[in-house]
Amino acid sequence: LRIRRRLPTVWLIPLVATVIGIWLAFNAFVNKGPTFIITFQNAEGLEAGRTRIKCKNVEVGVVKAVRLSRDRAKVDVTAELTRDASELLSANSRFWIVRARVGTSGISGLGTLLSGAYISMDPGEPGTPPKQFEGLENPPIIMGQEEGQVFTLQADKLGSMNIGSPVYFRQIPVGDVAGYDLERDGKAVFVKVFIRAPYDELVHKDTRFWNAGGVDVTLDSNGIRMSSDSVIDLLLGGVAFENPVSLDATEAVPPNHVFALYASHDRIYEKIYQDR
Repeated sequence: LRIRRRLPTVWLIPLVATVIGIWLAFNAFVNKGPTFIITFQNAEGLEAGRTRIKCKNVEVGVVKAVRLSRDRAKVDVTAELTRDASELLSANSRFWIVRARVGTSGISGLGTLLSGAYISMDPGEPGTPPKQFEGLENPPIIMGQEEGQVFTLQADKLGSMNIGSPVYFRQIPVGDVAGYDLERDGKAVFVKVFIRAPYDELVHKDTRFWNAGGVDVTLDSNGIRMSSDSVIDLLLGGVAFENPVSLDATEAVPPNHVFALYASHDRIYEKIYQDR
């Protein structure tokens, strides 16, 4: 009699599990991309192993860990990109948390109420990436690959404008307010506006900008006049510009040129006195 020794069927289960485990480990190693740290003010909505990193709404990574920084003032988020998305990471990459927001530029991120918050990524220009990034608290106005130009406006006061307020040309939104700052002596306000291409070609040396937000009330011999571009401008503020026919609308904008920001459309024909 010959006695054949066979492997019991029950041993097939751990054998298959081992093969699957080896395959998963190999697949994770092959698809592993760069790991880095993003610093935020708080980690609301972020969860290790579940929060995704997206670029143009395409998933490119995941959050691996969330912990307090050494000084306990901020939050360090350890993120990992996939191998296919490793080329997107550069020294100019920017990250921000996408949540449901209600701000001056409107309501955004409503989809995160069901799917949860995620980290959005703007690749930026190529460059050797560092190991740690400073995350943005608000979404950027100007994306790295968006074409257009930034112009500087000078006004006596900021008024109802804010970062993200729209810029209009003939009541068509063509850009946004990208930032603002006080002049060194505190006597004026500099406003940075970003105008997207191809509308940036409409701006010339003699282009006139004015504050389109709020209500303009005029009292003269003809009575009281009230004007406002739209209800949106009334609530959120904004900037508008045009090229008066009586002025030269063909000369290009010289470097470091600063435009005057008028209080209303009726005042764009007033003479400007730069030196007082």
